[in-house]
Amino acid sequence: MADHGGSGIRSVASAEVEAWFAADRPRGELLRALRRVLLDLDLELGEALKWRQPCYLVEGRNIAILGVRKNGCVISLLNGALLDDPEGQLLSAGPHTRAARILCFTSVEDLCGREAQLRGLIRQAVALERSGRRVELETPTEPVPEELILCFGEDPELRARFEALTQGRRRGYLLHFNAAKGSSTRTARIKAARSRIIAGKGLHDCVCGRSARMPRCDGSHRSV
Repeated sequence: MADHGGSGIRSVASAEVEAWFAADRPRGELLRALRRVLLDLDLELGEALKWRQPCYLVEGRNIAILGVRKNGCVISLLNGALLDDPEGQLLSAGPHTRAARILCFTSVEDLCGREAQLRGLIRQAVALERSGRRVELETPTEPVPEELILCFGEDPELRARFEALTQGRRRGYLLHFNAAKGSSTRTARIKAARSRIIAGKGLHDCVCGRSARMPRCDGSHRSV
């Protein structure tokens, strides 16, 4: 059992989670303050390191991820789109993310001023997870460019590997290919992505093994 900050919070935490919070990292004080709030809710939240970030779970299912951004820290609520948020605390997690929402904090003082709202949203998120409700996601339909169809005809392995990718990875590639205005540029993008697709990687996945944000690429390959 680990005691966090003498605040009376006690939880089972692995050595790797403790090491993550003990490390000298940006916004460390704010990260530890957010952790205290999350673990002081009497909600029996689990805590684990996933995707190289602290993740908070209820009955083994992920509900929130704690992370650092340039201007502060964020808590990502994985089904945040279903939460009641009358004060508008929750922000979109990105243009291609339908279910998740994020809470951003710039300082410990900012957290202190909004702690009640954070606690309320986390309690909602836990109740939502236990209810089994999920965001109903429409299956995204991105057009397959003609250039990719031609490449499939010439390269059966590429087609097989592309079809074996997860839906999200396939969509990422299609968005990337379709964003090119000209046919020659689309073809060039497809050829440049071939080795990634054959390896089963997404457009933004790490392929060098050096990323600190696996499976995403954080630019560490530039030092190779």
